[in-house]
Amino acid sequence: MNAKLTAVIITKNEEDKIARCIESVNWADEIIIVDDESSDETVAIAEKLGAKVIASASRGNFDRQRNIGIDQASGDWIIQMDADEVVTEKLKDEITQAINNPQDFDAFKFWRRNFFLGRSMRYADQCHYWLRLFKKDKARYIGSDVHEKLKVEGKIGVIDACIDHFAFNSITQFIQRQNHYSSYEAKALFEREGAVEEKKIKYNIKIKPLKIFWKNYVKKKGYKDGMHGLIWCVLLAFRHVMIWAKYWEFIKNEKVVK
Repeated sequence: MNAKLTAVIITKNEEDKIARCIESVNWADEIIIVDDESSDETVAIAEKLGAKVIASASRGNFDRQRNIGIDQASGDWIIQMDADEVVTEKLKDEITQAINNPQDFDAFKFWRRNFFLGRSMRYADQCHYWLRLFKKDKARYIGSDVHEKLKVEGKIGVIDACIDHFAFNSITQFIQRQNHYSSYEAKALFEREGAVEEKKIKYNIKIKPLKIFWKNYVKKKGYKDGMHGLIWCVLLAFRHVMIWAKYWEFIKNEKVVK
């Protein structure tokens, strides 16, 4: 059996990363880019490398972006990716084996290894299983948020290999990206919760970030990644502050603060 594989990659202004991502899956039968109104050379680079590009404004709904890729795919199987991810040679081999001999599995999860400032992060929950490989007719993204939710109808298997995630090459890049996405998350928070009491907002700005730092740096042993781990755990806590501060600003502007 030679099962066909489609790689679906969602992008927005990824001209510095998209070539490496596409080249890591150029063995797939098809590569589809769902592009979120990039203003740089992302689309031109992707098309030059033979990918099919679909323009679609996400407005923070990444589930829809990924479903657009599913709908346009001709492959029997789909691997969903971000532009800052790279399929390793081992994962390529394991995926080829899995989709050609899936047994009774309809989807597979594999390891995702995160890199921060060029270093592989081993702790603070930065190496974990990632569910991104599935039969086209057996899975669908069901949310409407920045954080996608994949629903699989069937059994999920495990592949013991990594996809490498080169998320942030600089602290500036982290802050710029979180500034962008935290606005979507603050809005989604308001749509879910409405205007909560001010004491809950204060808790999430003053206390919760400390708990996030403690959880990642101490309980999940982020300290073992040295200065990279310390800075990463601080930034994760800061990200939470950004979301809740923007949420407070949003409801303040709406004049619905309790």
